[in-house]
Amino acid sequence: MTTRRDFIKQSSMVGLVSLVQPASIISGIRSKNVNAMNNENTYWPDGSRLMISVSMQFEAGGQPIDAESPFPPTMIKGFNDLPAQTWYEYGYKEGIPRMLELWDKFNIKVTSHMVGSAVLKNPALAKEIVQRGHEAAAHGMNWSSQYNLPYEDEKKFISDGVEAVKKVTGIRPVGYNANWLRRGENTLKILQELGFTYHIDDLSRDEPFIIKVNNKDFAVVPYTLRCNDIMLIEGRQFSADQFLVQLKMEFDQLYSESFTKRRMMSISFHDRIGGTPQMVDAARQFFEYATKQKGVVFKRKDEIAQLALKNKDTIRE
Repeated sequence: MTTRRDFIKQSSMVGLVSLVQPASIISGIRSKNVNAMNNENTYWPDGSRLMISVSMQFEAGGQPIDAESPFPPTMIKGFNDLPAQTWYEYGYKEGIPRMLELWDKFNIKVTSHMVGSAVLKNPALAKEIVQRGHEAAAHGMNWSSQYNLPYEDEKKFISDGVEAVKKVTGIRPVGYNANWLRRGENTLKILQELGFTYHIDDLSRDEPFIIKVNNKDFAVVPYTLRCNDIMLIEGRQFSADQFLVQLKMEFDQLYSESFTKRRMMSISFHDRIGGTPQMVDAARQFFEYATKQKGVVFKRKDEIAQLALKNKDTIRE
C-alpha cells in the first residue's frame, strides 16, 4: 500500500526547489504587477480582484495508532510509537492555537477541515475555531480512506463525521475534504444527498466551478498541493523561507492573471506543521505582502462556493 510518506517522496517537489528565486526578483515582479493593474475591472461578483482561500486541517488526535510521522518506520510491530504521538499532540496543543492568533491579527477567516474523531477528543478547541468566525468543514469521521467503501458504509463514514462536528460546534458542515483528496465514485452523490454544497478534492483549476451532481448544481472550490505545508515542509523538501517564496511567486502570477480572468489562490496548513513557530512567521510575512495589493481578499470556502453558485459567469462543467 502506498503510504503518505511514499506519496510525498514520489512527488516532483524537488524540481520546485530550483525555481525558488531571491526576494529581490519577487519584489520586481510585484512592482510590474501593480503597474499593470491600472483600471477598475474586477472578475469576482463582490468586486474583488484575487481571492485567497486558507485551509486549516484539524486532524491531530484523530490519527490511527500507527500513523506516519517524521520518525523512521523502525518500530517493532505491536509497540506504540510514543514520540510520534507527541508530534501529533503538538497540533492541538500548540499548532492550532498559534494559527488562530495569526488569523485574528489579520482578520482572516479560514476553513477548518475537521476529522470527526479529532473534534470529539478536543471539543473545546473545535468550538473556539467556530466562535472565532472560521468555517467548520467535514473531513470524514476518522483519518482513513473512504474511496474503497461500499455506498452505505461511505455514507455512514461521512455522516458520522458531520454529526461529530455538529454535536461539538453546533454547525453542520456544507463543505467536504476526503483523506488525501481520494474520493470514490459515489462520494459526490452522497455529499449531495447529505446536503453539502461543495467539495475541494480537485486540483484542475485556479478558480471555483460548478458541476452537476444528481442533476443539481454542486460547487468545486479547488485545493492545492503546490502551497500545501504537508507536501513541502513535512515532506522535508522545503524550509519555511522557501515556502514563503513559493507563496509569493504563486500570488504574483495569479494576481497578474486576475487582470483578465477570475483567480483564486489556495493555501493549506496542517495543525502540527503549519502551526509551528517558523511556519506561522512565514505565513505572517506572506499575509503582510499580499494584503498590500489592491483588491485582495481572504474568504472561507463556503463563502466562495456561494459566490460561485449564485454567479452566472461561473464556469460550468
